[in-house]
Amino acid sequence: MPNYGTVEDAASVQPLSVGQKFHMAALYAFDPYVYPFVGVIAGVGGGQGEHGYGERYALAFAGNTVSSFLTVAVLPSAFHQDPRYFQLGKGGVWRRAGYTVTRSVVARSDAGKTMFNVSEVGGNLLTAGLSNAYYPSSDRSVANTLTRWGMQMMWDTLSNELKEFWPDIRRKISKA
Repeated sequence: MPNYGTVEDAASVQPLSVGQKFHMAALYAFDPYVYPFVGVIAGVGGGQGEHGYGERYALAFAGNTVSSFLTVAVLPSAFHQDPRYFQLGKGGVWRRAGYTVTRSVVARSDAGKTMFNVSEVGGNLLTAGLSNAYYPSSDRSVANTLTRWGMQMMWDTLSNELKEFWPDIRRKISKA
């Protein structure tokens, strides 16, 4: 998975410009590693029932792209939030894992203050709602929309877990 937005040492981090946020969103949406990941999601089916693989791939790719731009560029720019993941990097595993889960609902503002993560929560909800414009009519129920939102929130939370612990894993692998 691409990782363009993890900050390991937040002590002296400069805020991102609007242009940098849009550039980061484009990297997340169109990184070459995104295509096989989307292929796996399409292969699993992601709740699209009887639809063929090609249609599921297109739906998953569209959702990923819209989500990347809404959660990394559009809403963070509008609400002055920093879309990067700020790694805790110290403390026990449970403390760090718990911190990671909170980052789906707690964001850092461009000024470095803590605030509700409207970019993540709202961006994924907007993405799920907008997907009704291109999903087949049989998939446009409130339940399906909320399921898409929940799945995206889950994936983003799991992604944060990887961002938190990957440096530790990388160090252990390089010692082996």
